[in-house]
Amino acid sequence: MSRTSRTRSHGHRSRKKRLTLMIVAPVAAVAAGVTLMNSAGAATPSEVSADCKSDSDKLENCEFVDVQFKRNSLGPNERVSGISNNCGNTTDTTKSFSVSASVTRTTQLEEGFISDSGIKLGNSFFEIGAKFQTKEVNITRDDKKTTLAFERSDTVKSEHIGFFMWSHKRTDVSGFIKATYKEAQDGKTVFFSPSEGSTAVHVFYPQILNNGTPDGRLWLRNVKCGTPEASALLNSSGGVSTQSVEDGAEDIRVEPGFGEGGDAVTDVEIPLSEISAQ
Repeated sequence: MSRTSRTRSHGHRSRKKRLTLMIVAPVAAVAAGVTLMNSAGAATPSEVSADCKSDSDKLENCEFVDVQFKRNSLGPNERVSGISNNCGNTTDTTKSFSVSASVTRTTQLEEGFISDSGIKLGNSFFEIGAKFQTKEVNITRDDKKTTLAFERSDTVKSEHIGFFMWSHKRTDVSGFIKATYKEAQDGKTVFFSPSEGSTAVHVFYPQILNNGTPDGRLWLRNVKCGTPEASALLNSSGGVSTQSVEDGAEDIRVEPGFGEGGDAVTDVEIPLSEISAQ
C-alpha cells in the first residue's frame, strides 16, 4: 500500500513538473521575442542609410558630416551627342552635332548613387555645400539640374565615326551620415553610416561657370570604322547620326576617358570658351 501511495505521489509530482515547464516555456518565448524586437533596430549602416534615404518618421534628424574634399574632380565620361557616320568616305567631312548634357548634385552611398535623400538629409547637403561655395568656385548645392546644350559643326575624319564626349567638373565632399532616432534603437539613439569619421559617403557638387553652364572637359572623339570600338557604338545606337544622348540614353555605353581610347580613337578637346562664345 505504501508503494501505491508512493507511486501516486510520484505521478502527482511529475504532473506538477510538466505543468511548471509548460508555464515557463511561453515566458521564455516572450522574453526571446522582446530580445529580437530590441535587436531589430537600426543596428547596421545599411539600415541607417535606408532610413535617411526614405526620410523615415523614426528619425529625429539625419545629417551628412563632411570630413574632406577635393575640387575639380572629374565626373563620368559621357557621350553627349549622336554619332555621325563617315564610314566608306575617303575624305574628312564637316558634320553638325547637337550636344546636350546636364549635371546635378549627387550622393554616393555604399549601395550606389542617389540624386536626393529626403528633406532632412537633403537640407544637410545644401548646408554643407554652402561651406564650399566661394568666389572662385561656384557649385550646384541643390538637386536641380543645370544643362549644357549647343549646336556645333566639326570635322569627322575619313573612315571614322564622330561624336562628342563630356566629363563635368565637381567638388567631391566625402564624409559620413549621422542619424538621430526619436526612440532608442539597440539601447542608443545615434548611429553612423558607415562609421563615425569615415569618408565612404561622397557628395558631388557640380562646378558652374560664370555664365551659368556646367564646367568640365568637352571633346570631339573620332573612332576608326571597322574596329570593335566603332562597331559596338554603331550597334548600340543603331548608327543614328542625329539622335541625342537623352533620346537613346538606355543604349549609351561606358566610354574611356580623354586620351584613353587607344590607337583607334582620336580625341580633340574643345575649350568651353568656344562654346560660350557661340
